[in-house]
Amino acid sequence: MEQLRQPVATGDIAGTFDPRWRPVVDRFAANFAEHDEVGASCCIVHDGTTVVDIWGGVADPETGRPWEADTISVVHSCTKGATALCAHVLASRGELDVEAPVAEYWPEFAANGKAKATVRMMLDHSVGVPVFRDRVERGELYDWDRVIGRLEAEAPHWEPGTRNGYHMLNFGWTVGELVRRVSGRSLGTFFAEEICRPRGIDFWIGLPESEEARVAPMIPYVRAKGEPLSAFAVDVVQDRSSIPGLAIANIARMEMNAREAHAAEIGGGGGITNARGLAGLYTPLAAGGGDLVDAGTLDRMRAVSVATNDDAVLRIATRFALGFMVTMDNRGKAETDSVILGDRAFGHVGAGGSIGFADIDHGLAFGYSMNRMGPGILLNERGQGLVDAAYDVVGSL
Repeated sequence: MEQLRQPVATGDIAGTFDPRWRPVVDRFAANFAEHDEVGASCCIVHDGTTVVDIWGGVADPETGRPWEADTISVVHSCTKGATALCAHVLASRGELDVEAPVAEYWPEFAANGKAKATVRMMLDHSVGVPVFRDRVERGELYDWDRVIGRLEAEAPHWEPGTRNGYHMLNFGWTVGELVRRVSGRSLGTFFAEEICRPRGIDFWIGLPESEEARVAPMIPYVRAKGEPLSAFAVDVVQDRSSIPGLAIANIARMEMNAREAHAAEIGGGGGITNARGLAGLYTPLAAGGGDLVDAGTLDRMRAVSVATNDDAVLRIATRFALGFMVTMDNRGKAETDSVILGDRAFGHVGAGGSIGFADIDHGLAFGYSMNRMGPGILLNERGQGLVDAAYDVVGSL
């Protein structure tokens, strides 16, 4: 392994890497020069060995605090992969049946037209409760019990299982409440005790105050003047009562840089980690499941469960496995938001461009996190460039 110390536009990048993986390091450095990267980290594990573990730039532009080896940040919907994994661990143990009605574990959820909802529908975004219709009060999303009560009372936006639409934040409570009901522990506690702590993974759903000083504040994406609006954005602008409009109204009540948000267990988009944590999460899965899930569960969790040309929320073509994203190739279409992975790879992106995934065919676990958010809901050129470079290297070994 080589030591890295290299200046970039916002400071230095540092870490270690296998010389054969130098193209990934070069791409990481180029992101600072070519794509306005501010602070970021990238980690790759190949066949169980860490081959890239790099970081750098600035964690907090206001103070000049550099991005260090242990800097962490909100990884938004990358958290969904962590939440889904908790459910699959329980399924692998025989404690949660993916095909069972949700009401077997959570009877109250069956109210108002949701009696036919299954656990599978919770995991693949087809259960029909992607957003709340009524106004969400500031701070309400930090109160688990209050949100669960709202989900129980909410009528579905479509008959469960008949279409799919990305459950931006609500995924964390629909799936997370199943984890809580079955395990008897909160989502964040189960994740910490069963997945992270035994493996030394620095990934939190509900960040302790003792870790807050390590967090890099997120820098929101600002749309450039004249930049075309996506179909999602058009819906938001034209009809605030549309599902996309309600999704934005719901999310606006979560202040991603607030201590209260970091402390809350927001399994749909509030997880906090770095690239090392993301890669660590997927390392056992890239190796066939390890001691987390058995082979049958692993096959089920990465298989495509739903696909559509017009996601009810995102308004793009999407493909979802059970709680995970797989390749969504929208290149050449009017809506170009994409994530391009290997044929059997699965994982999850986070708003602004972070990603964690496993590729079983290549024994690859990958993580990328950053603080300056980019456009779109899937990958932008920074994360996709790193993913492409990783596949170029692994294909040449």
